[in-house]
Amino acid sequence: MEDPEAQPGEDLVVKPLKLENQFAQSPAESVKKVAKSGKSSEAAESKVSTPVNSTRKKSDARNGSELSSGFARSTVSSSSRASNSVAVSRRNSTGGVPEKSSASSARPQNNSSTVAGKKPSTPSATESVRRSLPELRRSSLPSVATKPTSRANLSETRKSVPVSVVGRSLSTSTASDTSIQRTVRKSTVKPALSASSSLKKTASSSLDSTASSTSRKTISKVSSPSTRSPTVSRGFRAGSLSLSLDRSSNLSGRKKTVSSESTDSRFIVLPQVEIKAGDDVRLDLRGHRVRSLNASGLNLSPNLEFVYLRDNLLSTLEGVEILTRVKVLDLSFNDFKGPGFEPLENCRALQQLYLAGNQITSLASLPQLPNLEFLSVAQNKLKSLAMASQPRLQVLAASKNRISTLKGFPYLPVLEHLRVEENPILKMPHLEAASILLVGPTLKKFNDRDLSRDELALAKRYPPQTALCIRDGWEFCRPEQAADSTFRCLFDQWKDHFPPGYLLKEASIDKPFEEDACRCHFVFVQESISSDPDIILKYKWFLGERTLSNFTAIADANGEVYWPKHEDIDKILKVECTPVLGQTEYPPIFAISSPVARGNGIPKVVNLEVHGELVEGNVIKGHAKVAWCGGTSGKGVASWLRRRWNSSPVVIAGAEDEEYGLTIDDIDSSLVFMYTPVTEEGAKGEPQYKYTDFVRAAPPSVSNVRIIGDVVEGNVIRGVGNYFGGREGPSKFEWLRENKETGDFLLVTSGTSEYTLTKEDVGRRLAFIYIPINFEGQEGESLSIVSGTVRQAPPKVTNVKIIGDLRENSKVTVTGTVTGGTEGSSRVQWFKTKSLTLNGENDLEAMSTSKVAKAFRIPLGAVGYYIVAKYTPMTPDGESGEAVYVITERSVETLPPSLNFLSITGDYTEGGILTASYGYIGGHEGKSIYNWYLHEVENDTGTLIHEVSGLLQYRVTKDAIGKFISFQCTPVRDDGIVGEPRTCLGQERVRPGSPRLLALQIVGDAVEGTILSVDKRYWGGEEGSSVFRWFRTSSDGSQCEIRDASGSSYMLSIDDIGFFISVSCEPVRSDWARGPIVLSEQIGPIVAGPPTCQSLEFLGSMMEGQRLSFIASYTGGEKGDCFHEWFRLKNKGVKEKLSTDEFLDLTLDDVGRSIELVYTPIRKDGVKGNPRSIISYEISPADPVGLDLVIPDCHENQEAIPQKKYCGGQEGVGSYTWYRTRTNPNELAWTDISSSSEDVEMCAQTFSYTPSLEDVGAYLALRWLPTRVDGRSGKPVVAISISPVLPAPPVVSSVRVEKLASGIYSGEGEYSGGYEGSSLFSWYRETNDGTIILINGANSKTYEVTDADYNSRLLFGYTPVRSDTVVGELRLSEPTEIVLPELPMVEMLALTGKAIEGDVLTAFEVIPKSEIQQRVWSKYKKDVRYQWFFSSETGDRKCFEPLPSQHSCSLKVRFEDIGRCLKCECIVTDVFGRSSEPAYAETASVLPGIPRIDKLEIEGRGFHTNLYAVRGTYTGGREGKSKIQWLRSMVGSPDLISIPGETGRMYEANVDDVGYRLVAIYTPIREDGIEGQPISASTEPIAVEPDVYKEVKQKLDLGSVKFKVLCDKDRNPKEVSGEGCLERRILEINKKRVKVVKPGSKTSFPTTEIRGSYAPPFHVEVFRNDQRRLRIVVDSENEVDLMVHSRHIRDVIVLVIRGLAQRFNSTSLNSLLKIEA
Repeated sequence: MEDPEAQPGEDLVVKPLKLENQFAQSPAESVKKVAKSGKSSEAAESKVSTPVNSTRKKSDARNGSELSSGFARSTVSSSSRASNSVAVSRRNSTGGVPEKSSASSARPQNNSSTVAGKKPSTPSATESVRRSLPELRRSSLPSVATKPTSRANLSETRKSVPVSVVGRSLSTSTASDTSIQRTVRKSTVKPALSASSSLKKTASSSLDSTASSTSRKTISKVSSPSTRSPTVSRGFRAGSLSLSLDRSSNLSGRKKTVSSESTDSRFIVLPQVEIKAGDDVRLDLRGHRVRSLNASGLNLSPNLEFVYLRDNLLSTLEGVEILTRVKVLDLSFNDFKGPGFEPLENCRALQQLYLAGNQITSLASLPQLPNLEFLSVAQNKLKSLAMASQPRLQVLAASKNRISTLKGFPYLPVLEHLRVEENPILKMPHLEAASILLVGPTLKKFNDRDLSRDELALAKRYPPQTALCIRDGWEFCRPEQAADSTFRCLFDQWKDHFPPGYLLKEASIDKPFEEDACRCHFVFVQESISSDPDIILKYKWFLGERTLSNFTAIADANGEVYWPKHEDIDKILKVECTPVLGQTEYPPIFAISSPVARGNGIPKVVNLEVHGELVEGNVIKGHAKVAWCGGTSGKGVASWLRRRWNSSPVVIAGAEDEEYGLTIDDIDSSLVFMYTPVTEEGAKGEPQYKYTDFVRAAPPSVSNVRIIGDVVEGNVIRGVGNYFGGREGPSKFEWLRENKETGDFLLVTSGTSEYTLTKEDVGRRLAFIYIPINFEGQEGESLSIVSGTVRQAPPKVTNVKIIGDLRENSKVTVTGTVTGGTEGSSRVQWFKTKSLTLNGENDLEAMSTSKVAKAFRIPLGAVGYYIVAKYTPMTPDGESGEAVYVITERSVETLPPSLNFLSITGDYTEGGILTASYGYIGGHEGKSIYNWYLHEVENDTGTLIHEVSGLLQYRVTKDAIGKFISFQCTPVRDDGIVGEPRTCLGQERVRPGSPRLLALQIVGDAVEGTILSVDKRYWGGEEGSSVFRWFRTSSDGSQCEIRDASGSSYMLSIDDIGFFISVSCEPVRSDWARGPIVLSEQIGPIVAGPPTCQSLEFLGSMMEGQRLSFIASYTGGEKGDCFHEWFRLKNKGVKEKLSTDEFLDLTLDDVGRSIELVYTPIRKDGVKGNPRSIISYEISPADPVGLDLVIPDCHENQEAIPQKKYCGGQEGVGSYTWYRTRTNPNELAWTDISSSSEDVEMCAQTFSYTPSLEDVGAYLALRWLPTRVDGRSGKPVVAISISPVLPAPPVVSSVRVEKLASGIYSGEGEYSGGYEGSSLFSWYRETNDGTIILINGANSKTYEVTDADYNSRLLFGYTPVRSDTVVGELRLSEPTEIVLPELPMVEMLALTGKAIEGDVLTAFEVIPKSEIQQRVWSKYKKDVRYQWFFSSETGDRKCFEPLPSQHSCSLKVRFEDIGRCLKCECIVTDVFGRSSEPAYAETASVLPGIPRIDKLEIEGRGFHTNLYAVRGTYTGGREGKSKIQWLRSMVGSPDLISIPGETGRMYEANVDDVGYRLVAIYTPIREDGIEGQPISASTEPIAVEPDVYKEVKQKLDLGSVKFKVLCDKDRNPKEVSGEGCLERRILEINKKRVKVVKPGSKTSFPTTEIRGSYAPPFHVEVFRNDQRRLRIVVDSENEVDLMVHSRHIRDVIVLVIRGLAQRFNSTSLNSLLKIEA
């Protein structure tokens, strides 16, 4: 909306909208005309903008006076000119009603200026600025018309600076106070200054393609240049300040959300657009009577962004399509009737559209404008708001129309403000609630007011489809009737498309919760019974942001149930149901849900199923469908229970998985699957159960049929199997035998599972058949098994006897008759025994193992023993029978002594051992005689070897080499009888033994230079040339062989020092046979001898220029760093030390003198020996000779230094001459160079020469005459250059970059190398990581910085180019400092919101309006950091401390902040990491907020014996004596029953509360007595305590009960209470009446004291101060006070009486107790 004096979007596109009590000034104050004067000092009329801040009603009057403070009361000239005021009523483009002005400061809402001629008393402008700063962020500032000023004082106006409430700083405002008080006179004053701030951030595209993603709120000076008064406009531009927007910021990309409590209800903030509107983008033709947009003088162009065409005669929009970039279009107060808005479709950038004050009847043709944020259609003839959806529309002003319906209301997803004042639709009840339903949660204001809490609460009570029905023309009704009414509305739309014969009964969706099953309900019913096929319903689920939004289909959501996901929270579900009847699909119907709510995190089982056939042996599986309700899906707890007929379920041990295998124990039982869902967070849901049918037994079957037992003739075998299928009954068994001829099996026996094998079964197989039969007689499938072939009985032997001669070494044989096996397979084992009687194997001594052979040779050990044979019969396949023993009749006899064999074994070599062996027979051997003999030949008698007589072994000695050896044995029995001797001769002669060493050692001292010798003992024939090897071993054990040391002796050398020496010897026989190598023990370590130089000699010639060296021989350990020195001998024995090098070069100084060399031997361990020296002859000089002369390659400007070598005494001053020639002469011709050619020019006579440009292309020559110091000269030496002098390459030096101005750099460099041609220049950009990038197009010496250069360094590249196009090397300058733009600055920091507890303070920064700062903020601002502080008093000084974790631009004022001052610090950081200076804003002392209570609840267990407590969160200063009242509320009734005296935070329930809800009303009161809004909380209906409930139910079931009670006849208060003053009574209660009986005694009968029915006024009372007391009131005259022993008994009595008296109560106590009557 715009001000009556300000046009929409004029220069300042951001316009304040005051929607409530539009304007305070009267039309007469709007415009004043003044006659022109002839004075030259008068200026043309102009527009001056004066901003005034208006916060709330109490400050409105002050704003008017602040305005007048800007301009003093006008002065009227004494001339004839008079100021005639003409009242002009400006029209309001948003439909607001002009307000009446008021000059009184006490009247609220006065935003106008004072009437001319009256001078109000106003505060200073500085105070105005200070007061208005906290409200800048909250709302826009209205523009206010200023007073007329004098034309005579116009020049003063140009100098004055009107102060804005959002001035640059407080000092600026103060400084301008003087200028503000000056008197100004003018014809008209149009305020064009406004301020706004963004209220909400929503995602949208940027208005500027170069804008950043963050919007900023700025304050800058704004000028409104007008064609009428350019002079005044310029003067105003110099001093005025106003709110503006950074032109490159993105407004809609990010907007901050501010709660409705923090916004001023009297203002609407227009969306922000570009602020600086130049003449090239702005067109202002207001009031020019324009009739057509195609007029030739209109000058519409595509570049226009701000077009103001109000107050004209336009009736069509033809021609507006050219405005493709327009952002603000004002067409108010023209002659548009509509439709005809199609041309606006090209205005895609349009943000504000003003159509107020026309004759528009419909907006149906208004196209969708993607960036439209403000639309004013006030003061038209609209009957509805039907139009296309506007995705970014925030403000819709439609006041003063003929709107009577909400039908066709568009989808406006971000609408915040809706105005429909002065429309017929205002008569519609709860219009605000209907608007809330249509717009959604973005709506903040309705008809310039904050939304009513009652209307918000009312809107929540309507069903989700209400908005759709309202848009379709549904008549709004009460929420109680809305569900049925909206359903009928939709039903009327769908009923013509239902399948024939069907009606829709229900179409709804359950309340959706996160990750919980949401079911839709579509119920079709048939009008009449029909045989048509059943109707089929197809479902499709959709998701949308709002009820009126476009819904998006959910993939794979095609069932009756949908499970909302986490991302669906707060979104709307829609399900379309398509009825299908037969082959025909009918149009879909739909249902809409409420927003998806967040789950409670407690899982629940939605469906529980058990899959699998309930038959014994099967595996069944339980499946649970769980709704996790926002928790993380976890693994539930499963268990199985078994429930037999008419019994309780019993847990099955070990069955804790979802799968369970049915066993025989489960037959005829029902199984129970129990599942408890558990989330990963540990939250458990309620366990659910699923009962199965009874488990059936499986059909009888058998498996694993087998035959047990050995199938051998005569054995008993048994057939078994694993039965399955319930309880086994009389199963059948059959045995069959195989027929060998046919292979068939024939029945042998049946009825038994055992069978005895007979002889007929041998060699045949048997079959066993198992026929399973269950207990009910059902026969299953048989199963058979075939045995192996039946074997015959085990083998047996008879008639066993031993045959043979029972003498030593004789052979005997056992024989027998074998049956059942074979003799060849039978086995025999031989024993001996002393006894002729056999006693098993206990007394037998085995002489052999069990063998098949039946013969046995009697050993010597059996002499005198009886022979026993064990005969074991066996079959060929290894089966054995029972063994039989047989014994000889007599013992074994012995033979005469003799040898049955004689032999010699061993090695017939020297040192070898020969062993004689023989076989003795003939009883037990005595001391037989042994002899060894040596034989030269085989047939000689031999020589007895005495040393080995009587031995069976002989070690061959050296004497036996080459001879034969024999052994003679004479057997002798132990009884002395001697047998015949027997001799054995060796088969070969004795060979010598292998050579070897028996001992090896080293003899000698371990000192360097000593000779070591070898001491050894040799064995193995005649020794030949044995091999010696000497070894050197280090201390770490590593060993190496000593070269050339192969003798039996070795001299220690220097290399052996510190080592151990050992020697190895390989023995070699005379016939070259080699033995094993033997290594001696080590000797050492070897120590060194004294260091000594044995000899010292010179090497070289004793002449100048020669090199002397020396040869020295060293001994005495490892040579160390021996020291030698060269001396020059001078006169009188003086020596001059020359060097310590290995050689000495003789120089001129040595001529005529001798050289002495002193050599000092040094061992490695540092021990020095005696030095030794030698002296040379005198050194003679050499002839002067030029040894070498070379001219290097010559280049221009490079000094040519020749390389020469001189020899021949001390060199004198030689002669040097340089020549230049263009031709290359013959080298021989240069001997006399001066006369060699006419082309030769002498250049210089110096040793070195620098070629110049003249020498380029010529050859240089140098003539050198070597001269000794005595004047003697040698032969001249001439050298010429190999190539002509070359020009120098083009090079550049001192390349550098110089900064000429801000953002302009220049590159410089110094060229050399010929004449410079067109050198190349380039510029480079160096990034932070060191990458150098060429800047395209930058090829001059000067360079202007671009945006791409920021945060990088610049380098200048200079590529020298010679005139002959030779290109030199590119040289880069040193990089400049990092190029950065200006640092973002904050001109001022302002705060919005009030410093009141609970309010929200928001800081926003004011950006300098300079173009550079605007550009820096738009492109290079990274983020804005905030820090909040609170004040603390330190003595007389106020200091601030930071608030932790408060780093956002907004801060909610807390209770702790009361009495403190809050301060916000703002620091801006750019993308380059720099930070601006901090800006601060400070509040006044924080005031306490209105007392309120939040989160009020009542704690308690819910039983009538429990204690209940009220708990809530108090805010609003320090709590005082808040009020609490406890009440009762009957379920379903709105009435509340006060509980007298219960005003505390705790309340103890009693039996009177049963069935009621307890209600607590909490009225918060601040300590200063300020009272807040009462809040209530209630409990669930109070239930009876379980123990009491159980007892009451039992007594009610009996119908008649008695209680022992005590009666207090004296009701007067007693000082001491007790049972001593009470009398016993019997309380009898039945279904008809109640009576109190006084029991009888010995002297009296029982008497009834009280008796009555339950008819009113009968009732029972309890006492809160005495829990054992009750009162029964029959009527007004009959009542009794009773006392019981406990509260429990009292409660039982009261509940029983009330339960039996239920027919007289409106609410049955049984229903309260949940007892079935």
